[in-house]
Amino acid sequence: MKKYSSIGELLIDYRELNNISQSDIASKFDVDIRTILRWEKNQTLLKSEKEEEISNITFIPHQVVRNLNTTNPIHTYYDFGLRKYSLSPLFKNLPKASWIKESMDNSNNKIRPIQTEEDIDSIIRYTLLQNDTLKTISKQLIREAARIFPELNLIVIDELGNYAGHSLYFPLSLKTYQKIKNQRIMENDLTINDLVNYKMQSPPVFYCHSITADCNENFFVIIGAVLKFYRDTPLDKNYIYALITSRHDSYEMSKGLGVNLIWEDFKQQEKLNLKVPPRLYEGNFNRFLNK
Repeated sequence: MKKYSSIGELLIDYRELNNISQSDIASKFDVDIRTILRWEKNQTLLKSEKEEEISNITFIPHQVVRNLNTTNPIHTYYDFGLRKYSLSPLFKNLPKASWIKESMDNSNNKIRPIQTEEDIDSIIRYTLLQNDTLKTISKQLIREAARIFPELNLIVIDELGNYAGHSLYFPLSLKTYQKIKNQRIMENDLTINDLVNYKMQSPPVFYCHSITADCNENFFVIIGAVLKFYRDTPLDKNYIYALITSRHDSYEMSKGLGVNLIWEDFKQQEKLNLKVPPRLYEGNFNRFLNK
């Protein structure tokens, strides 16, 4: 994460990372280029009504914009690739699994099932940020997974109702999952015909597309809800949790949760220019939740 001390610094980095000119971003924000110049030089602040608009256009969390768009900015660490912020370098990494277990029963009204097209659009925008073409961005698949499996297909929202993270799962048959495990198909090959009722499967396979949040506080909310499902739902004890991820910050978290690394794809890492190779993790949370 990079430490930001002004809204201008944040906007300059956004433009450079996305190869957008000042005139292009002025057009997007419906202001003249002189306004963009003043913002970037920190000569003026954004008007309050522009904060949410800019967050929607750039997909930068609204809280980050609010922290920096003030006469006394709150220094904020932010990673454009992960869409994650922190107010301290001590809390910029994913939390320890043991911390999640201790707080997973805390109630929270910031989480709900994936319901709207806007929810799905936000998930797809996040997925595209990862620069990983192995990840599916099929609206039809996400929509159907949310319909048949609302228990783990969840959205986190901030205090103003803006997208702050999600959990997206595909319940698969063991046969379909074995094709992924053996690399005969990849996640982006899945269709709605591959989705099943997990209650009718033995063992059920819970294939995780992604779990993410814009800060560790919201990550506690989303992963706590997910782990409560595995703890409180009567399941075949041999159920399979699986995830292919290329997030560079997920390795220690996966180890802490007790799942195993099955394979790493270095060819795809080179092809997609990723920080780490796509990795398949597999296992379940029985030991973690019961120890």
